[in-house]
Amino acid sequence: MSSESNGNTPVDSPFRHEPAARDEAPQYVLPLVVRIEKAAPPARTDALETAARAVLTLLADERALGEGAEEGEWARAVRDWQDARIRKVVRRARGAEWRRAGALPGITVTGSGPPTPERTATDEVPEVPETSTPPSVAEVRVFPPVPLDGWPKELAKLQVSGTDLDDPAPPPPAAPAHPVLWLSPDLAMSAGKAMAQAGHGAQLAWWELSETDRAAWRDAGFPLSVRTADAAHWRRLTAAGLPVVRDAGFTEIAAGSCTVVADHPALRR
Repeated sequence: MSSESNGNTPVDSPFRHEPAARDEAPQYVLPLVVRIEKAAPPARTDALETAARAVLTLLADERALGEGAEEGEWARAVRDWQDARIRKVVRRARGAEWRRAGALPGITVTGSGPPTPERTATDEVPEVPETSTPPSVAEVRVFPPVPLDGWPKELAKLQVSGTDLDDPAPPPPAAPAHPVLWLSPDLAMSAGKAMAQAGHGAQLAWWELSETDRAAWRDAGFPLSVRTADAAHWRRLTAAGLPVVRDAGFTEIAAGSCTVVADHPALRR
């Protein structure tokens, strides 16, 4: 994954897909595990938004902050991860797998569930088969970074594939006062891939915010939306000087593809 921020990419950015000095550092990855039970998987948008908030929650956690004597227990791993390439990998778990993952040090973030479509008295209520189960509320557990080839065995055995999720209804318009992570309308991504990209976008926004704006976002519980832009809006977003995520091309899409624009109100001032 790579990014351009405010139209400029530093020569040694952790997000460039071209070879850079950062490639010589030990490589780490941020593991995220999404709970996907067979009977009631989460809605796609809820999972994407929850993954983005999970990344922000870890970055703001006191265990990931500080240096020296004030260093949190995860701070060194987070620093080493950010000094190299910024990689995130989303795996899925259910049942006993999810319980075993939950026993490892990390943070579980819960979503808000799929939106309930608003209806009027004249709306026809569609028939729902008795076997149909509504989506569950998304749950994503984020763990401190681990070496690229040093995953804990409880996480290494989890599958990356199988994260194909759907929304039961189109998500409502994004709240205008909240940050929005806009997905490209031109790219087809699995939910797992899109979750990682949303996390990248949230992280870029976090890096660019002032300490005051970071604290305000954290104290509010990291409200955000993930939506897919239409073509015209996408062109305006990519020219607006906002943080842009460009993929490194390891999986699913071509290197350099623009996947997400992070539109935080504080970055438009």
